[in-house]
Parts: sequence; structure tokens; C-alpha cells
Amino acid sequence: MTRLAALRRAIIGLAVVIPLGGAIAAENDSASACTAPPALTRIEPALAHAAARIDQAKALTIVAVGSSSTQGVGATDPSLNYPSRLETALKQRLPGVAIRVINRGKGGEDAEEEFARLQRDVLAEHPDLVIWQVGTNAVLRRDDLESDEVLLRRGVALLKASGADVVLMDLQYAPRILERRATAAMEQLIAEIAQHAGVGLFRRFAVMQHWRAAQPPESPAMIGRDGLHMTDAGYTCLATELAKALVANWESHRHTAQPGGEAAGKVANSGSGRSSADNEKPRGR
Repeated sequence: MTRLAALRRAIIGLAVVIPLGGAIAAENDSASACTAPPALTRIEPALAHAAARIDQAKALTIVAVGSSSTQGVGATDPSLNYPSRLETALKQRLPGVAIRVINRGKGGEDAEEEFARLQRDVLAEHPDLVIWQVGTNAVLRRDDLESDEVLLRRGVALLKASGADVVLMDLQYAPRILERRATAAMEQLIAEIAQHAGVGLFRRFAVMQHWRAAQPPESPAMIGRDGLHMTDAGYTCLATELAKALVANWESHRHTAQPGGEAAGKVANSGSGRSSADNEKPRGR
């Protein structure tokens, strides 16, 4: 093997272990390689509150709550966690909208700890949308999910009562998750709760499973060497697909969110209007 070939091989191997190490080209390659079919990424039902905020040219506050996947464990830099990347991706797609994504992820927590701080860490920010990434640590710790079901239902009800839209995010597709007996049960539980409560569901597990099956071997790894936490590439892909799914939901339901209003349609054409920051007033919700 020539020195050039050896160097090329080493670089490719390094990219798999430590993807997107700040290189723009690598980031673009990763983003183009991690798309998923709309059938997997689609979020239903309508996220009407957030869509109406956008149609009315008002600022949008999103709070991401969860465990290490939200905090960003596994990323090489805090700016590469998924909430930070989500804010960037949404601003690119909705350039006329003032968007803030607040990261309230804490590694190691499950539904019990997250439920306990929903009021303090989430609702205190008066969010228009809450993305609750949940279930991973419960699956890693136990097979009996009865207490998790109770807490998830109570938590979703609390978030909905605030007037915010809610999207649940399920487990990551990772070796250590696949080993657990309760994985399938937790996936089913999260989906059932979302459907019963009428809130959104982002099917991270199914999306990542698709990436795993569809990507060529040389693609950046989505899960790190620990077999659990996502990498820079994984967080970037997650944020990109989630942003696309959210905007698609807002666009498809904007007439429902703003029936008969002259502002309807601003989601799809938000880049043509002036910034919403000038029109924003504090809300008392």
C-alpha cells in the first residue's frame, strides 16, 4: 500500500469515528446522506399553535427536553448537539421568523426526573413547542415500564395544558438499545401515548434504522463507539430531518392554524417578509 493510499484510508477511518469535526464539506456530505422517506419523518397531527405563531409573524420558542441525546453527549462540541443544529436548520428554512431553541437535556435522566422539572425547566420558558425525547434510559434500566407510562401520560397532559404544541421523540437506533428486552414495548408505548393524546411523534428509531440500512459503508457513523450516544453526524442528521418534518407540518396545516386569516401562507413564504422580532410581545401563558 502506498503512503497516499494509507493516508486516505486513515482519513476515512477517522471520519467514521469522529465525523463532522467542524469540516463544512463533511457536514454537507453527511446531511445529503441521511435523508429518510416522508412516511418515516412525517409528524402528525397539526402543530397548530406554532404554525399560527409563524403565520402571525411572531417569534417561536422551542424547548427540547430529554436526556443525553438532547444534552448532546457524544458531540465533539456543544454547538453540535441536536437542539443547536435544529435552531440553525429552522432559521435556514424560515429566514423571516425569529426562532429560539432552548436545550433542557440532562444526561442520565428518564421520565421520572424529566417530569419533575417540566414546570421549572420547560414551561417557565413559555414554549410554543416542546420536543420531549424520552424512553432511552428507562429501557436501559428496567423491563417494567408501568411507572414510565404513568409519568409520560401525566407529562404530556401537563405540557398540552400550557397551550404548547408537543412532539415526542422516541429511542435512538443503537446497539445497546437493541439489546434490551423492553425496547419494542417502549417504542409501542410512546407511539400509543402520542396518538391517544393527539400530539406529534418523531420516529427517531425508525429513521435511524433506515439510515443504517440505506447508507453506504463509508458514511459517517451515527452512533459512537460506546454503542449508545449519537455522533456529530448523527446529531446533524437528526436536526436536519426534524427541521424538515416540522416545517412540512407547519406548511401543510397552516390554513387550519389560521382559518381565513390574511396571514395564512407565511410559513411557506416566510423569507419574503420582515423579521418577526419587531412584532413580538411577551406572552402570559
